[in-house]
Amino acid sequence: MASRLPARRVWTHRGAMYVLAVPIALMVVGLGSPISADAPLSTAGWPWPVRGPVIRGFDPPEDPFGAGHRGIDIAASVGTAVVAPASGTVAFAGKVGGHLFVTLDHGGELTTTYSWVSGTSVRKGDVVTAGQAFAATGSGHPGSVVPHLHFGVRLAGAYLDPFAFLLDLGVVDLIRLAPLSA
Repeated sequence: MASRLPARRVWTHRGAMYVLAVPIALMVVGLGSPISADAPLSTAGWPWPVRGPVIRGFDPPEDPFGAGHRGIDIAASVGTAVVAPASGTVAFAGKVGGHLFVTLDHGGELTTTYSWVSGTSVRKGDVVTAGQAFAATGSGHPGSVVPHLHFGVRLAGAYLDPFAFLLDLGVVDLIRLAPLSA
């Protein structure tokens, strides 16, 4: 049987200390564990909004306005369907700084944001169900060479590592082969 590696251990650049710090930080903010009975989540975790390798991990800022990376970047071709990992209500769908973003409110002060999308089929107030496609991926952060979806999670306004909410990936999910040149 193939070994399943937790994605958060493979994709963090801070090593084992970071892996230990995430669950501790989640307990401090009141979750108690990455998947809380109070949060509107299944105990199995969320499916990924798009399938692809993570090309940039979560790097929380030292203060609310500091530099950092407030989510993860998941490589995906432009136009890939983005699906809701959990049911929720669209809190925002529109442009910020000329780029299209969507935020879903999952209740209990838990929100997810999908950035740099190329299109959306929802608007503020719409209800989406888990697994429903609601947007299409774009090119990603301005200047990025690899198209991707930026996926962020917040609880009561505090950014959390999305890996704490997503299903762990197997080794096969982490491999991305490049085409051979002729």
